[in-house]
Amino acid sequence: MITFSEANGVRYLHFGTEWVQGAMRLSHPYRLELEYQRQMMAPLVFAPRPRAVLQLGLGAAALTKFCHRYLPDSRVTVVEIDPAVVLAARQWFALPPDDARLRVARADGRAYLDRHPASADWLQVDLYDAGAKGPVYDDAPFYAACRGALRDGGVAAFNLFGRGLRHSLRALDEAFSGRWVRLPATAEGNHVVLAFADESSLPAAALAAAARSVEARFGLPAPAWVDGLRGPDDRGMPY
Repeated sequence: MITFSEANGVRYLHFGTEWVQGAMRLSHPYRLELEYQRQMMAPLVFAPRPRAVLQLGLGAAALTKFCHRYLPDSRVTVVEIDPAVVLAARQWFALPPDDARLRVARADGRAYLDRHPASADWLQVDLYDAGAKGPVYDDAPFYAACRGALRDGGVAAFNLFGRGLRHSLRALDEAFSGRWVRLPATAEGNHVVLAFADESSLPAAALAAAARSVEARFGLPAPAWVDGLRGPDDRGMPY
């Protein structure tokens, strides 16, 4: 069941529970209102000019709208299994109609990956059900399919929320052969993890300059993301 709430000029999407599944500021419908949504744009630091962006999970369409508007050279495909979510995004969250650069595919995200290998420069995964206890798909085979959907140099961003990180990070580590980093946790408890198709996706020497460029172009706090990056070899990782 799709429900809505509004407070202080922000409209929220719910799946029939108190958990927030998306948000939009009514006066700025293309702004990324939630901190984790902004962090999900961190692939800009590593692969700033994606030709193809694939998103699993539509929610309130914040990432979809941002990419469609601010990445004019990118084709954006979003996969959403629930037609009610698509309808809500169109009617209540300003999702534009499909066009030459935007396509909403009604399908199961896991099955879509199997049918479209090596199809994306970016993959953004935000798959949660009404309970929001953890990602809908959260095992090594799923993350391996995510890796398989990336082209050379591709970057995947995962929103991890709910149950502890230990299982998710172990599965990601296995699927991506240790090529991942974690951004600082948000105040709401979201953990955004970036995973890379290959070693060439990690231009470490240029990260600071790339982050400053993202901040200047999009107004996103990319330098803080880079300063807080932690990888699988950092002390204190939840293994």
